[in-house]
Amino acid sequence: MEGFDVVIVGGAVVGSSVAYFLTINPDFDGSVLIVERDPGYARSATALSSGSIRNQFSNPVNVKIGQFGIKFIRNFSRTMAVGSERPDLNLCEGGYLFLAATDNQAQILRQNHVTQRALGVDVELWNPDELREAFPHLRVHDLQLASYGRSGEGWFSNTGLMHGFRNKARALGASCRVGEVVDICREGDRVTGVTLNNGRTISCSWVVNATGPCASVTAAMAGLSIPVEPRKRTTFIFDCQQSPEGSARVNKGRLPLMIDSSGVFCRPEGKYFQSGTTPKEDPAADWDDFEPRHEEFERIWTHLANRSRHFEAIKMIRMWAGHYDFNYFDHNAIVGPHNVVRNFLFANGFTGHGLQQAPAVGRGISELITYGTYRTLDLSAVGYKRITENRPFPETAII
Repeated sequence: MEGFDVVIVGGAVVGSSVAYFLTINPDFDGSVLIVERDPGYARSATALSSGSIRNQFSNPVNVKIGQFGIKFIRNFSRTMAVGSERPDLNLCEGGYLFLAATDNQAQILRQNHVTQRALGVDVELWNPDELREAFPHLRVHDLQLASYGRSGEGWFSNTGLMHGFRNKARALGASCRVGEVVDICREGDRVTGVTLNNGRTISCSWVVNATGPCASVTAAMAGLSIPVEPRKRTTFIFDCQQSPEGSARVNKGRLPLMIDSSGVFCRPEGKYFQSGTTPKEDPAADWDDFEPRHEEFERIWTHLANRSRHFEAIKMIRMWAGHYDFNYFDHNAIVGPHNVVRNFLFANGFTGHGLQQAPAVGRGISELITYGTYRTLDLSAVGYKRITENRPFPETAII
């Protein structure tokens, strides 16, 4: 029977990050196999994501994950070089701008600000007058407060991050295979291998669940459960007749990724803009439902037009739908071993943050496999144990 020390189920950004951090570590001398059923990544959460990163979270572990992520992404081209090929992620540190219109929203921003500043995040709170001064195109009459990340936040190439990790891991010795895991072999409190859709069984010492929105299906193959389900999100690209890009009085005129008080987000995307929102009704999505919600664009347009006259005349260019691996327990990642089946590792439930959290999570999972404990950033707060103990560790700064 063929065997590997580590089998990673799912080869998008999280799985490829785990493989990279294992193979780059001189203390790890095992073999790694990535199994990916969709080599084109046409429906992967990674490829269909907005490709952004921030530090403005509500709990310290997510702030620290973001801080490591931005440092890693800044050096990605050099770190992931394979021969003469150096992947360029086209990182744009445009920042994030959260807008608060209600007392509750403003209080959340203030609370989050205390956490963020204590960890050294470059973020400021602005009143409406200060906000108008920085971004003259905005209508601020209904706002109470704004939180603006001056550095360390922005957007980048989503597929570039994934392929960079994957290519470097392969160059360092990881194996990649196209196939679908249809069963996970388990003997008592240990998993012992995986079975592919071609009927072949591969033995292993570790299984890493990196299957994004399909995390619960993969866990069930081992007789385990996880509170993760696919939720559909539609992304829109639109043109603006009179673009406000370049009008900011901060950050060399660049506009940030703005999260309006309505929940609508918007950021520059080349000469266009990218936008989306949380659906009013947000049920679990069917596994094969990737039909965009066309009707959401009218609601987005209404809120953006209310926020800026520049967004009164816009035209949709294209749209697509992708799936969040939504953790409906507490909206936070689930990382690390099952509390009984210790060699089954979760890297799931990122609720839209998987791309930006992949570097820190990949490093953390690799440390658990190599050393049996976290050595850099302790991710135990987002471990699986909190699920079985019904002890939510919530993240409130969800977009």
